[in-house]
Amino acid sequence: MGEKIIVEVLVERQRQAVWQFFNQPEHITNWNFASEDWCCPRAENDLRVGGRLCSRMEARDGSFGFDFEAIYDEIVDGSRIAYTMTDGRQAETTFEDVADSTKVTTTFDAELENPADMQRAGWQAILDNFKRYVEST
Repeated sequence: MGEKIIVEVLVERQRQAVWQFFNQPEHITNWNFASEDWCCPRAENDLRVGGRLCSRMEARDGSFGFDFEAIYDEIVDGSRIAYTMTDGRQAETTFEDVADSTKVTTTFDAELENPADMQRAGWQAILDNFKRYVEST
């Protein structure tokens, strides 16, 4: 596997609300993309150890798309999620109280096909989009 990459964002909402926005499929489809020319038309999330996360990511013009899939390895309700992606890479996301906000941190194994900086920028853009969505809802 490649190096570990860390991205994070501070969301101005209480942790339990942030947890719900992060994990409920009806919310995932509203934030799980890196730019406005992409979308997430569907998401499924069986939030339990051994459960499956699947989200469809597509270019809005229909020119490209893929399914992001993972199996959950660990769930600590309201504070931590760990999963293994279909290619064997692992990721974890933590949710921490910071005053009246929630710090969301994702650490993931970089894949070897694309530069680490590009992967970091893409995952960070998704988290930034998550923050905008949650804070505007």
